[in-house]
Amino acid sequence: MWDDLLSALALVLVIEGLFPFLSPAGFRKKMLAMLEMGDRQIRIASLASMAIGLLLLYLIRQ
Repeated sequence: MWDDLLSALALVLVIEGLFPFLSPAGFRKKMLAMLEMGDRQIRIASLASMAIGLLLLYLIRQ
């Protein structure tokens, strides 16, 4: 179980690092756009991301 959790964490770190590595200017632009978003918009986007992630995990682990 711990192996799976650590593997998932490692993949999150790799995926999160891809966009800033490939396009630092694009990443900076997206971060600046996010600063202008309201808390509600950020929460909705985060909730959608978590829901999609849970759905994918469910489908993969079936």
